[in-house]
Amino acid sequence: MLLVLGMDVADLAATRFAISPLCETLKAVQLLARPDPPPVNQPWVRWARGQLDRRPLRLPRLWPLVVTDLPYWPEFLVPAPAGQSPGFDEELARLCATPAEPVRASLRRVFGHGRWPDSATDLFERPRESFAEIAAELADCHDRLIVPHWERIRSVLDADVAYHAGLLAGGGARSLFGDLHPDLRWSAGKLFLADSDSDSDSDSGSGEGQVTLGPDGVVLMPSVFIWPEWSVKRATSTQTTLMYPARGAATVWEADLSAAGLEVTWPEPGAGMREEAAEALLGAPRARLLGALRSPATTSALARRFGVTPS
Repeated sequence: MLLVLGMDVADLAATRFAISPLCETLKAVQLLARPDPPPVNQPWVRWARGQLDRRPLRLPRLWPLVVTDLPYWPEFLVPAPAGQSPGFDEELARLCATPAEPVRASLRRVFGHGRWPDSATDLFERPRESFAEIAAELADCHDRLIVPHWERIRSVLDADVAYHAGLLAGGGARSLFGDLHPDLRWSAGKLFLADSDSDSDSDSGSGEGQVTLGPDGVVLMPSVFIWPEWSVKRATSTQTTLMYPARGAATVWEADLSAAGLEVTWPEPGAGMREEAAEALLGAPRARLLGALRSPATTSALARRFGVTPS
């Protein structure tokens, strides 16, 4: 089945990119629940499961909402970011400010007439108090699972946005949407999304195959943890968001992971000798920068990471 997202000129003009640490946190939690995680993120999954074996996370409110056998989960848990790069605390505050009625409408769509988990019932009956508890659990997840790797993740997401913004500037919407994912196609003012086995991200809208567009265009959000899938909000209380796999997602786990407790084995023989030769030729700072570029990175991110000036 195809999902169809119709966009007029105003919607297209308002479409923008955003980076969401809240989105990455929630997708990471869902990834941990998968028995067969995609190979791109398996190094992180092994690290995270090792961390949680030593000190488990307690997620009685969040887990039953986002890890189910249902095709969707409540869309309000990841509201559209207000800007291009909001902080995690800012996103949590936006989540907790979600009005009660959209929350209840979303829960009805997701859980319908089936058995509701206790956390969904509590959220329906007392959204303000439940949001505070969910936000605390999300904050723990973010601190434990995302923060140790955020600089590398952020660098890849920034590089993806820069690349796709260039496609939009050079070739327009057709060039942009044609590159986000093989299942996406732009034609005659509509975005067609092949809804095969892709991970559904949020609660279903009322029209079969039709995305109910939220106000003010679409927010395009690259993600490391969604690879190789995509997801779109088919109904939303904020803006419509479309998450897609970031370019270079695998490279997040290829460089300097030992500093975060990940064990990495480089298969190439003589790598140490080559690194010594590079330092002798370029000097240690430049050689370290060269090695760091196994992962896409912006100039400012590299400068912060190595304590040097951007120049």
